[in-house]
Amino acid sequence: MKGVEHMHREMTASELYDQLKEGVKLNLIDVREQDEWEDGHIEQARFIPLSEFQARANEVHDVEGDVVFICRSGGRSGKVCDFLSLQGFDVVNVTGGMLAWPGEVVVGK
Repeated sequence: MKGVEHMHREMTASELYDQLKEGVKLNLIDVREQDEWEDGHIEQARFIPLSEFQARANEVHDVEGDVVFICRSGGRSGKVCDFLSLQGFDVVNVTGGMLAWPGEVVVGK
C-alpha cells in the first residue's frame, strides 16, 4: 500500500547483519512460531512467538539495546511494532525478515 507510514523504524536484514557483526547491542526478538525458530534463527535473537506475545510482552525490555523485531518476511514483526509504537515504544522492524537474512543461522532450540 503506497503512502502508508509506519510509526516504527525499519531496517533491512542486511543492516541488521552489519550491526550485529559490528557488535552493536540490540534487543533482537524473533516472533515466528516454534517450528520456524527451530528451522533456523539468528544466534543473538530471543524467542517470543507471536502466539504468546500478549502474555509475554513484559519480557520485551528484559535486554538492553534497541528493540528489534524479526519474523519470516517482516509482516508479523511489523504488526508487533505497530502495536508497541501505538503504546509509545520505540521499536524497529526488520523488513524482509529471515527470508532476506544474509548470515548464518542456528538450528534447533
